Amino acid sequence: MHRLINRYGVILLLLGVLQADQSSGTVKPQARAIQRNNAAQERIVGWAAMPTILARIKPPTFPARDFKITDYGATIGGTSDCTEALRKAIEACHVAGGGRVVVPPGLFLTGAIHLRSNVNLYVSEGATLKFSSDPAKYLPVVYTRFEGTECMNYSPLIYAFEQENIAVTGTGTLDGSAADENWWAWNRKGANGADALARASIRRLIDFGERGVPVKDRVFGQGYYLRPNFIQPYRSRNVLIEGVRIINSPMWEIHPVLSTNVTVRGVRINTHGPNNDGCDPESSRDVLIEDCTFDTGDDCIAIKSGRDNDGRRVGVAAENIIVRNCTMKDGHGGVVIGSEVSGHCRNVFVENCHMDSPNLDRALRFKDNARRGGVIENVFMRNVEIGRVAEAILTIDFLYETGAAGPYKPVVRNVELSNVRSASSPRVMWVMSFPGAVVDDVRFVDCTFRGVETAEVMQNAGSVSFRNVNIEPAQKTNSRSTRTTWP
Repeated sequence: MHRLINRYGVILLLLGVLQADQSSGTVKPQARAIQRNNAAQERIVGWAAMPTILARIKPPTFPARDFKITDYGATIGGTSDCTEALRKAIEACHVAGGGRVVVPPGLFLTGAIHLRSNVNLYVSEGATLKFSSDPAKYLPVVYTRFEGTECMNYSPLIYAFEQENIAVTGTGTLDGSAADENWWAWNRKGANGADALARASIRRLIDFGERGVPVKDRVFGQGYYLRPNFIQPYRSRNVLIEGVRIINSPMWEIHPVLSTNVTVRGVRINTHGPNNDGCDPESSRDVLIEDCTFDTGDDCIAIKSGRDNDGRRVGVAAENIIVRNCTMKDGHGGVVIGSEVSGHCRNVFVENCHMDSPNLDRALRFKDNARRGGVIENVFMRNVEIGRVAEAILTIDFLYETGAAGPYKPVVRNVELSNVRSASSPRVMWVMSFPGAVVDDVRFVDCTFRGVETAEVMQNAGSVSFRNVNIEPAQKTNSRSTRTTWP
């Protein structure tokens, strides 16, 4: 067995004692005893667990064999469909025992790409894979998740199902071709405020998930309006996404689902459409996201584990996720957990990141409600530099969407921000919970927050503590009885 990581995470994995009672938001008696462990010791063990996690995350390696797509019929120029040439090159590489499928410099038009085990799709410097905006190019439907609910839908642009040792690498460009004239239009409201095209399809999918309809019968695709993700390894192992530039995504960009040993490194994401999250590890374990740049239309990184009853049915947590040395520009949040987190999330480590944009709403964000539920625990952030954010450094929002209407009380506990510094924000904290939900053991240590403009918001919060923390207002005034000297 692995050694204990902390009072919650690994004990849950190995002993099975920390199982949330989702009808009450409480935990079983055995877990209560565990929770009474010394808090100071837990803080030390938290970060000390990261080297053990990192030791398990090993990017796949590939044989030194190249399969150039132009040798299989692909033509440069972006006018001829190269989907079949890519399929043939991938199949040849897989059958040969693995290697690189090379996209040489130039523009290549394609539909869905399905990776096979031991294949590294290498997009060369100066190469662009431009994906068709024709939905028919992403049929037949595949087994996927849409916003946390499993279904049969359009293939992601780059997809792998139950494969191992797979990669998308290189310094070229992946262009999803999404725009308001095609994929993004599905999510835009119509004239006079009419529902977006996708709304009826989403309601149908959520109903299937709530009623437990078998996934094989949750068929979407043609005639419906659920946009595909860009890159989605599903139930896969040993995954590497490295170096590529991603633009114009239909929705979420990098979405590992139920996958293990995932490295996302040096990726440059610049796409501002609706739901354009940068990287969404969902129900995945041992994930490293490092040296990436996120400039997005939604959350930069959003960690998830399934939606509502369908997330509880699958019941797989997102865990052991490390984010380091990343730059976050525009986005709804820098690092976000939720809102589809019904399968729980634990052991998240964020360090040495830089976040700064007037269009970045929050640095660390938790979003959940009483329909989603889930336990989020053991989240640590350190050595993060923040310029401007538009709402708060830390947001915990349990009134997200349906709020308190539901029986599954969310839990956030054991969260620490240490050596986090910011230059400008409306507030440090925006914490909005409701009776019965749990916000507990949130700690700020050795932090400095400057340019804070207004009062903190805290409703139904539990234990929130500060140690060696400076909060400086944007308007530096003296107290009524003591002259204050500001640095």
